[in-house]
Amino acid sequence: MDRQVEVVVGGHAVARVAGAVVVVAHRGQGRPTPDSPAMLALASLAEVVREAIESEPKGAGVLVARQATRWLMKHAERISPGEPIDFGILSVAENGGVAIFLHGAVTAVLAGDGTVERWRGGDAAFTVDRVAGVPARAVALFVDDAKGRIPELPAQRGIGWLVEGIAQAGGAIVWSDEARTMALSGLPREGTHRRDDEERLPTARIDQDPPREPEPHTGSQASTATHGPGGDPQHAQTELSGTTPAPPPDPELQRRLEATAKATALTVKVMGFKCARAHPSDPRAAFCTVCGMPVDQTQALIEVIRPPLGMLVLDDGMTYVLAADAVIGRDPEHSDAAHRGLVPLRVEDSSGGMSRAHAEIHLLNWDVTVVDRGSTNGTRTRLPGYRDWIRLAPNQSMVLVPGAEVMLGNRVLRFELTAPPPFGG
Repeated sequence: MDRQVEVVVGGHAVARVAGAVVVVAHRGQGRPTPDSPAMLALASLAEVVREAIESEPKGAGVLVARQATRWLMKHAERISPGEPIDFGILSVAENGGVAIFLHGAVTAVLAGDGTVERWRGGDAAFTVDRVAGVPARAVALFVDDAKGRIPELPAQRGIGWLVEGIAQAGGAIVWSDEARTMALSGLPREGTHRRDDEERLPTARIDQDPPREPEPHTGSQASTATHGPGGDPQHAQTELSGTTPAPPPDPELQRRLEATAKATALTVKVMGFKCARAHPSDPRAAFCTVCGMPVDQTQALIEVIRPPLGMLVLDDGMTYVLAADAVIGRDPEHSDAAHRGLVPLRVEDSSGGMSRAHAEIHLLNWDVTVVDRGSTNGTRTRLPGYRDWIRLAPNQSMVLVPGAEVMLGNRVLRFELTAPPPFGG
């Protein structure tokens, strides 16, 4: 059974496609139009999500995250030159939970019984890619306002239901039906069918809830997003009533994460080539680092801004885009490395073999390197095609090649290119 997806008042763009929810921030003046970068990005992302879910209908969270990352690398700049595209995606995780992918000023809010958890895309060096259990009340995506504020969830659900398509809104709430139903379903609703390409993204259709016990409606949300008010959308968002907010995060940790996110914007300059699509690329590679297209290696070296160098894929399918140096461990946030500006990547480990700050990932020119920082149980690597693991000497770096694996405790990460040849996969 599909869950109720309710849109809230705002001037951004929201889509529901194949059971997933996509939110894209509109940064222009006035309402988004079909030619706005936000609407173009939403339509393009919706197709990416639809194709991923059709390939993995029982849980496409990992594939959605991977394809969204590749979309970000290949298409975002062409849709919105010089201006970042802020977006978030909710889809089905392979374990039946909720897969959350965020880039930029979009926040995911997970509301349980008396608890509220927030994941902010703006705090990440590049993207947030997480999986969570289905919360007791709701999971929502909101576009942050100009001051980084997000609205609270309303105390009660409304009666509107975004069935399929695109709507103007400030965000979307996926209600959990008091956790009595199954997890989010990416399967088409009963009676629906695949449409032709030109019909894939119609104007939003918003139905009333199917018959069930009536619930009071606070009137704080828009139940017809296609006819939202013309006033200030951010003002409308901040007026939403909600639950008691969760305790504030550690302010020092919050400051470091925000400073790291700003400092690790794509500004590192290196010598390289440009492909036929003008993407900066590793001069040693025959294929573009960004889009996978062939690169003319007879051209002269020029100074370029280095793109992300690939991604780390954890053994549970979680991904981290390599846009900045990082420290990995079971509790890296308070480590010396994090204080030096490395992005802390927390990895859960039940074996007891992972240190608080176990290993570091460094981006050196066009190389991705791993360094064991004197961890108690060591860091092991395995080259693609080999069976044996090699233990790294403490504080000695090793360059990772695509397909190489790294073992920390009982967890394994694999290094992959974002756009594998020949044409970005």
